[in-house]
Amino acid sequence: MSFSQPEIEQIVSRNLNRIHEQMASALERRPLDGPAPRLVAVTKYAEIEWVEALLQLGCRELGESRPQQLAQRKDLLSSRSDIRWHLIGHLQRNKVRHVLETEAFIHSVDSWKLLERVDNLAGQLQMRASVLLQINVAGEEQKDGMTPEDFLANCSQLAAMQHTTVAGLMTMAPHTDDDDVVRKTFRSLRELRDEARVRLHTPEVLNELSMGMSGDFEIAIEEGATLIRIGSGLFEGLASE
Repeated sequence: MSFSQPEIEQIVSRNLNRIHEQMASALERRPLDGPAPRLVAVTKYAEIEWVEALLQLGCRELGESRPQQLAQRKDLLSSRSDIRWHLIGHLQRNKVRHVLETEAFIHSVDSWKLLERVDNLAGQLQMRASVLLQINVAGEEQKDGMTPEDFLANCSQLAAMQHTTVAGLMTMAPHTDDDDVVRKTFRSLRELRDEARVRLHTPEVLNELSMGMSGDFEIAIEEGATLIRIGSGLFEGLASE
């Protein structure tokens, strides 16, 4: 089924309003102080007309999983200088320069070697990179990311980064219907961040916690998320079955 642009905007608006209401409700339930979470609209499967509807509705933080599509989308929407692009998918070492040239906020730095490469190439490009460290909190073999133990043991390396701001941490919860497992994952990331702050004697670092997607973002917000990554929830009613 095809939709006109006004119909697309109406559907996306309805979904976006629902998500904002859920975000606000989850924030009210959060027992923690801190900034309200921001929505990163994940557009990796979205048609360009859907993305344009999001922009028309005020979304300015857009996420892509693949570096090539990120660059293509940025070029396609080059007239929109107010968009902040996020790379949320796996980043290969040979794609780092390509991604840095898009000036995207990288959520998926999953090793210290990769962080060093980002920092070195950012220096060559005479820019400052903004990244999150991906932590495999749940220890799932099929997922990328540092172990919590590796992160804590080496977090002092953050001070050595000359051209990179490590803004915080990112994780993904296991695919499960058990909310307690999901909550434990998100809470563990926050507690890991807090422990790193103690070890670094710097309470102002690692402010961003990117966690929570369409199926679990309310729990993530309750546990302190500052960035949530939502794709399918924004486009319900548009995607073909």
